[in-house]
Amino acid sequence: MDPEVALRAAAAILGALVAARALYSAIRTIILPRSSNDWVTRVAFIAVRAVLDLIAPPKRPYAWRDRVFAYFGPVGLLAAALTWILLVFAGFTLLFWGTGTTTLGQAARESGSALLTLGFYSPPGGIQTALTFIEAVLGLGLAALLVTYLPTIHGAFSRREVAVNLLEVRADSPASAVAMLERYQRLGRWDALHLEWERWEVWFAELEESHTSIAALAFYRSTRATNSWITAAGAVMDAAALSRSLLDIPRDVQADLAIRAGFVALRSIADFFGIAYDPHPAQGDPTSVTREKFDLAAFELEAAGLPLKEDRDQAFRDFNGWRVNYDRTLLAISRLIVAPVAHWNGTSERESLGRVQLNQRRRTA
Repeated sequence: MDPEVALRAAAAILGALVAARALYSAIRTIILPRSSNDWVTRVAFIAVRAVLDLIAPPKRPYAWRDRVFAYFGPVGLLAAALTWILLVFAGFTLLFWGTGTTTLGQAARESGSALLTLGFYSPPGGIQTALTFIEAVLGLGLAALLVTYLPTIHGAFSRREVAVNLLEVRADSPASAVAMLERYQRLGRWDALHLEWERWEVWFAELEESHTSIAALAFYRSTRATNSWITAAGAVMDAAALSRSLLDIPRDVQADLAIRAGFVALRSIADFFGIAYDPHPAQGDPTSVTREKFDLAAFELEAAGLPLKEDRDQAFRDFNGWRVNYDRTLLAISRLIVAPVAHWNGTSERESLGRVQLNQRRRTA
């Protein structure tokens, strides 16, 4: 066989595979209604993340990083779409050259004319005419998929953020489990916590579905810099865990279901992003919430007049038994999406004051 004929045939086969891979990636990312981590889309998002990390490195103030990373989700999605278009362009360039176009430069012009439906090139033969029509349909199809995808993203984003914004009313911003329980104590509405746990169980189920089938949604940030879906998730699970372990109130199994729905959702999202965690942790495994942080929370709740259990050692063991199920995934996802500082990090003025008061109380005990 003539070497040039063999080379052109190989180029045509490679071009068809490249174009098909671009279409496959778009289908997996946009159309497939289940978790599907496509490497083409992943590379596009990683590239955008690398650029944003250069613009806003971790050493910069959070307010600056929040403004920069507000573009992560939208720009990452556009980068993925551009990657698909470039792959289709490259694939059909090889196809045109492999089916008889004289030079690669001419094949690139033919491919660009067909992809962008410019029409400045008239294909000479039947095969290339068919390729022109196919590439034009793919180009228009990718554009249509992206346009129809955006309302889906914004609809899911709006549903997620309604609950996040409502939590700010109950748990401050950034959301705090301690602030949430204190507010319900001041309102005298412990019975309302049952409905709260029910709402958040449903929210976690929707979160798991939307943030694994629409990967970019995890990086869409709240309108307020101190709000975040992952911080809200942690605050609600911590509040439910504190109510089960520390508060001396009637047991509500709905709190258990809310915690379980939460850590199941976070684990599914972690699986999608390749975050490692222990699926079967032991109750005594250490978490980021130390005994000192737990005692500080107990001190704040006691000062606010909440009824607490006397056995704090057992209360801490029980709380840790809940927290260990979601501690690793919660922190890892928070770092991934550059979330605001949460309550347990102990950096707020309120927590610093509470720590001083707690130490004074220990010295006088």
